[in-house]
Amino acid sequence: MKKAIKTTLGVAAAAAIVGANLAPIAVFAWGDNSKGGRTSYTREQIEQGVLGDTIVFNSISNSVIGDEKNFVGAREDTGINAGAANVWNGNEITVEDGKTYIVRLYVHNNNPKDTDAIAEGVTTSFNVSTATGTSVEVNGFIDSTNANPTSYWDNVVFKSSHEFYLDYVEGSALLENNGIGANGGVKLSDDIVTSKGALIGYDALDGKIPGCYKYASYVTIKVKATFVAQPTDYLVEKQVRIKGDKKWQESVNAKVGDTVEYRIHYKNTTDADVENVMVKDVLPNNMEYVAGTTKLYNATNPDGIARDDVITTTGVNIGGYTKDGDGYVTFSAKVVNKNLACGQNKLVNWGQVGVGDKTAQDSADVLVNVACSNPTTPEKELPSTGPASIVGGVIGLGSLTTAAGYYIASRKKLM
Repeated sequence: MKKAIKTTLGVAAAAAIVGANLAPIAVFAWGDNSKGGRTSYTREQIEQGVLGDTIVFNSISNSVIGDEKNFVGAREDTGINAGAANVWNGNEITVEDGKTYIVRLYVHNNNPKDTDAIAEGVTTSFNVSTATGTSVEVNGFIDSTNANPTSYWDNVVFKSSHEFYLDYVEGSALLENNGIGANGGVKLSDDIVTSKGALIGYDALDGKIPGCYKYASYVTIKVKATFVAQPTDYLVEKQVRIKGDKKWQESVNAKVGDTVEYRIHYKNTTDADVENVMVKDVLPNNMEYVAGTTKLYNATNPDGIARDDVITTTGVNIGGYTKDGDGYVTFSAKVVNKNLACGQNKLVNWGQVGVGDKTAQDSADVLVNVACSNPTTPEKELPSTGPASIVGGVIGLGSLTTAAGYYIASRKKLM
């Protein structure tokens, strides 16, 4: 297989908001869409009016979080908010299996002119890489329609001596500030892990943020680290084809309205018999399951047998298998346009198989091209570290955890 099989075992005013301490480590991996990168300023220069009427984000070198260009950090989710005593790892963090981590993005309009320098159209987004390895990135982005530069990014790297992957925790996005996000914060849409991003603001989620520290915000999401075992216990392979085609592939091109067929292949590669093998699929946004299409093919059912429509919810039990025994689960899904972006959209679909306390997964992609109404406008691109999709959680004996899929519309290049 070309793709790795992932197997899990088991799976100041500003300082008063979330906690402003950042572990003192060197800045790297930041960027923006200005030529050569934006200028750094000290707090003293800002107070002296060096910016004039220009709106710029996260460019102060001696801010309340340290250097604001290093604006993405992470820490373990201990369930305790230590406020200003929180220490955020700004470049790297070592993960442990099964633990959840908070990723924080700091947003500060540096212009000191208060409501006379309001940033407009401010959105934030994260790209949670779906890569498996000993080093996995999470990238954070700030965009504004009237700032200069208009786009900013930074990352934090999750590391371990053991291979792992990260799951975005659905519904975890939160905005905290001294305005609308006071007293526990306000929830943000899961669009925050897509190229669309989530609109934020100070008085409302209207994209408007005045200048000065008292209007600074923190945006956080949660991710869960899952260690992977060697793919020796069993094989999982996910493939796709356009309905009517004969050849199964890892990626196909499709149009809105097309129906595709997915196939998840499981094979027991151990010497022991296994029982109650569970199969689940994590459909991405803009793909809709076609009711009544799930079938199981194995030695007992060579011509296929219909299964209940739970492949994308609780998952289906495909029975037991002896050494080298295998089974195939197939179903159909339709390409729809809920929020497809201009240009090419990559809809990443994950198939998961759970045996006891172990879960393996593999993906297949559907590429959908959407005509641009204004072809001269450049597309917003996400980083090349991996799609902004999430992988479902651990699936075990008898049931599978609910998960949601997201698509990547494009990829923002880091400069």
